[in-house]
Amino acid sequence: MIDIKFIRDNPDIVRSAIQNKKGKPVDIDELLRLNDERKELRQKIDEINRQRNEAASKRDIEGGKRLKEELAALEATHLDVEKRFVALMILIPNIPSPDTPIGADESENKILREVGEKRSFGSYSPRQHFEIGEGLGFINSDRAGEVSGARFAYLMGDLAMMQFALLNLSMKILTDEEILKEIAARAGLKVSTKPFIPVVPPYMMRPAVMNRMARLDPIDERYYFEKDDEVLIGSAEHTLGPLHMDQTIPEEQFPIRYVGYSPAFRREAGSYGKDTRGLIRMHHFDKVEMETFVKPEDGYVEQDFIVAIQEHLLNLLGLPYRVVSICTGDMGFPDQRQFDMDTWMPGQSTYRETHTSDYMGGFQARRLSTKIKRNDGTSEFVHMNDATLVAMGRTLAAILENYQEADGSVRIPKALQLYMGKEVMTPLK
Repeated sequence: MIDIKFIRDNPDIVRSAIQNKKGKPVDIDELLRLNDERKELRQKIDEINRQRNEAASKRDIEGGKRLKEELAALEATHLDVEKRFVALMILIPNIPSPDTPIGADESENKILREVGEKRSFGSYSPRQHFEIGEGLGFINSDRAGEVSGARFAYLMGDLAMMQFALLNLSMKILTDEEILKEIAARAGLKVSTKPFIPVVPPYMMRPAVMNRMARLDPIDERYYFEKDDEVLIGSAEHTLGPLHMDQTIPEEQFPIRYVGYSPAFRREAGSYGKDTRGLIRMHHFDKVEMETFVKPEDGYVEQDFIVAIQEHLLNLLGLPYRVVSICTGDMGFPDQRQFDMDTWMPGQSTYRETHTSDYMGGFQARRLSTKIKRNDGTSEFVHMNDATLVAMGRTLAAILENYQEADGSVRIPKALQLYMGKEVMTPLK
């Protein structure tokens, strides 16, 4: 949520943000009028309460009764105005950062850099990951379709073991301060290298809390259980972000960093006919997700550090990738600055998104009421980042395609060999 003072002082910037992020129309003038009205009503309510206390001290029963009736009417009006005010406020998206490209859709995202050499396969035509995985017995979508429906798969044998190897590698990186120091130094960043705290978060949450995270919409993407009033998370960030809702945290505790491992559940609404085979667009997959809480002055450098961590992992895995600055029309509603990483998939002869990094500034924290208590006694809203370290399905797909051999075998990246105890994946058939 945006600070109402910022909206009043910068209405044109807010209007541009709504337009550039393709948000729902919001009458800013009406929003500001409602804010003035709610403030006036609050002052009148406070004055009536003062008069009631005075009447009570004088034992003025009739006056107290009259004031009570006036108070009830004012509070009802205030409640109505407050509801209309909030209904408009929650429609306003976060303001994009100055370095965010202005654009209508993903075609106007800006490629910042391409890293890694794309492998030459010579006369051998590389296959797509699902062809490789099915041929080796690692991916069984047919049986999963019979059991669970479309866009599900069994991961088996060494592909399942590779998922756990990726998890172990990720946790090693994020919990080892010496590794984090090396990453920060290599990126030229002056940033805290405080390790991440591992978390296995809840996989379901109350819709009201997800709404406070500004991640409930689009609701068509969520699995909602009306009977229980619960929604399945689409990423660990959904339940990591509210860990400190309605809390004020001492300044010396920052940064606070979490790494969550969880399933992600997505309906993939509107993706009919897209990526129907394989591991790219699933209803369920697993993720390693980073969530950090920082002092406002450290927000941008924290995101740069997170991007450096993501690049470190991709370099360890030997996967070519590109870093993309996401434009206004393609970025998330609560995001202030967003970078994606697309990994090269030789079997598809294209880059596919495997990572995202979202900086929200104080937008989510204001909705969650998560604050920092400064050492001078003041308080303000914290700034928040979330980012993917490993989206398991897509990362496994990238490894299968980049490490395939002409004889049908698949080599294991060196960074994962320690965890798997071998150099080549062993087929199940």
